[in-house]
Amino acid sequence: MYPRILEIPLPIEFLGSSTITIYSFGAMMAIGFLVAAWLMQRELNRLFIEGRLEPVRIPSKKKSRKQHFVEASPASLVGTVTVIAVVGGIIGAKIFHILENWGDFMADPRGMLFSQGGLTFYGGLLFAAVGIIWYVRKHGVNLPLFADTTLPTVMLAYGIGRIGCHLAGDGDWGIPSNVEAKPGFLPDWLWSETYPNNILGRTLPESGVYPTSIYEFLMAVMLFAVLWSLRKHPFRAGWLASLTVLFFGVERLLIEQIRVNNVFEVLGMEVTQAEIISVIMIALGVAGLVFTTRRKRQ
Repeated sequence: MYPRILEIPLPIEFLGSSTITIYSFGAMMAIGFLVAAWLMQRELNRLFIEGRLEPVRIPSKKKSRKQHFVEASPASLVGTVTVIAVVGGIIGAKIFHILENWGDFMADPRGMLFSQGGLTFYGGLLFAAVGIIWYVRKHGVNLPLFADTTLPTVMLAYGIGRIGCHLAGDGDWGIPSNVEAKPGFLPDWLWSETYPNNILGRTLPESGVYPTSIYEFLMAVMLFAVLWSLRKHPFRAGWLASLTVLFFGVERLLIEQIRVNNVFEVLGMEVTQAEIISVIMIALGVAGLVFTTRRKRQ
């Protein structure tokens, strides 16, 4: 594994360190956000040119004593939306991880707060969504259309981020793999991984565990390809966003069956936090599809 990509020496010590370390997880997260932002910008411009999205008012770049505003494509909001997604995503992901591992947090609050691992995707998605919805509504953008544009790109960004999890070995791996059941046509690394040099410093079973981060990457890419091919669908605004939410729920519910995670008892059943949220997302996605699977008004 390669949790650290590069260490840059500093001429003087800064904040208690003499080097700047670039982590694979952070690098892949950054790539995921940039790719999503680029695709989002393209799609928003397309909808704007087609007249489906109204222009937004943004501050003019011309210097003057009095601030002026100009009308522009909603794509001009993507930069700020990306910042909100990054900041809100990291905060929300950390909070949900703490809630999921409350005992570990109470034992070592500082260690968990500032650890390189420990981010729960659904928490990040929720916090980022709240911030983005507030910002988009503030600018009067059609929210269902914006969601149709944004959520499919989040699916791809999520998959790219999972490559970072795999490279770092941050604990998002599966249960011990059944080596004897491996199909002969699959390479060993796709069925079983021991994550040497993982960032958590844990020693895994010699037989290895299922590399669930790789599976999630593959599923995310395939699901994104389906969603992207449907972006010009004939149904009402919000249909593609609903389908994406359904896909997110199904994908995560499936991977949880072979993934290591904390288990809670709910109504006599042992479930994970992700399974509960996945079921809610599936229900929301299906409900959204029911209400939006109608032809657009001409």
